[in-house]
Amino acid sequence: MTLTQLSYIVAVDKHRHFATAAKKIYITQPTLSMQIQKLEDELGILIFDRSKSPVVPTAIGEEIIEQAKQILSGAKHIEDMVAVQGEELRGTFRVGIIPTISPYLVPLFLKPFIEKHPEVELVFEEALTEEVLKGLNEDYFDVGVIATPTDQHIYEQDLFLEPFLAYVNPKHELAKKDKICIDDLYKEDLWLLNEGHCFRDQTMKICKKNNEKRNKAPIIFESGNLETLKRLVEQDFGVTLMPYLAMDNHDTSCANGVVKEFEDPIPSRKIRLVYSREFLKKNLIDAFAGVIKGSIPEELESDEEQDGDRVRGILNIQ
Repeated sequence: MTLTQLSYIVAVDKHRHFATAAKKIYITQPTLSMQIQKLEDELGILIFDRSKSPVVPTAIGEEIIEQAKQILSGAKHIEDMVAVQGEELRGTFRVGIIPTISPYLVPLFLKPFIEKHPEVELVFEEALTEEVLKGLNEDYFDVGVIATPTDQHIYEQDLFLEPFLAYVNPKHELAKKDKICIDDLYKEDLWLLNEGHCFRDQTMKICKKNNEKRNKAPIIFESGNLETLKRLVEQDFGVTLMPYLAMDNHDTSCANGVVKEFEDPIPSRKIRLVYSREFLKKNLIDAFAGVIKGSIPEELESDEEQDGDRVRGILNIQ
């Protein structure tokens, strides 16, 4: 029995599919299947019922998988204890980050972090907020980057406050305005992300009054990708909201669409760094947060760092 074999059965349990699990942990499916079969032969039991789709653990398999998670967590902690010793940061640092932040934030700080901490192996995985929090509780992620507060027993660091922008077609009536207000959105159909994305929930909260006024929800299409929503707006369909970093160079106009800022109160979201253990890898966590804060545009600051007038003009959508 090896730690590698235990990690394989945990991966299959997570994805409930041998091929998907193998892909996620960067090995071939035959290798994964062979090692799990070898472990089952050694123990004399079946860990997974392969006759079902998706595959499910057997009764004894569920108990073994739970024990495997504890063993892997203990082994990881030993590695982490060694990695944080000494002045130079090193080791693997696994980050769970929501999809509406990842493609826009990671390119800003990735190179500076690698140059400053070359011995740290960064591993990123995009996941919805609920999945990030679950991964933290299971010690799968070291940190998460999310945009909503949580009542779970985890630690938080505020990174920055990110305003929302409206994205409209150049022919749209809102394109004629210098700035728009939240009330303008109450009259429009909005493109939204699929359920499960916190950015969708935040957008719905901004437009809550509109939902109360109308018999039907202002949703005519849903997507799981912000870039898709941009393309739909550019085809002269409706309006969508975008986080500040999602707009290239933050220009007021793009090739096929127009970016509009909001009048006060400006809707925004707070980007947070979350983690489940206060001390383990704390120096790595602080270094990670420091590089992010040093890499974002100067105009994006946490509300504690902004002056009083600016804070009063921000509507933080939780």
